Amino acid sequence: MAIGTRDALIDAAENLMRTKGYAAFSYADLADTLGLRKASIHYHFPTKEELGIAIVEGYITRVREEFERIEVERRDVSGRLEAFFIMFRASSMGGLLPLCGALAAEMAALPLGLQKLTQRFFDMQLKWLSETIEKGIQDKEIPRGCGARQKAFLFLSVLEGASFINWATQEGDSFDFNIFRLIIES
Repeated sequence: MAIGTRDALIDAAENLMRTKGYAAFSYADLADTLGLRKASIHYHFPTKEELGIAIVEGYITRVREEFERIEVERRDVSGRLEAFFIMFRASSMGGLLPLCGALAAEMAALPLGLQKLTQRFFDMQLKWLSETIEKGIQDKEIPRGCGARQKAFLFLSVLEGASFINWATQEGDSFDFNIFRLIIES
């Protein structure tokens, strides 16, 4: 199936956001990447903010669908957390930063619409992780420790931080789920 211009723009712009950052890429970069004129980009996305919002909304939808898939395929909490880890690691490999992590690094410079979506994305991840970990606590798979929300926050924080360090050092093998197990099991 051939990809349409709008979808090609979204894919290419997401890649630029994950490698250069939102503020650092322009419609000229996007036009060069796809061999289009800037007018073609403006036809689909009159503003860069509209393009950014389309990218993040699509990303949120994909991640939400992935959460649903994980819940169907993985019944145990450890398996669900490992699947989340694998999903996160896969999205960060190949020289790309996590999309919303890259946006969070530029939060103060983002348009308000993108700030709100970035926050919504992190809230969605933390809610899913917290609920998953709480289920593990209730089912006695995971010790209560500091609580589900704190464990979720730490788990996601370490993943995001590890992605940025991996991006800078190119040490792709530093992503090991056993390290993250220590967070959950404490």
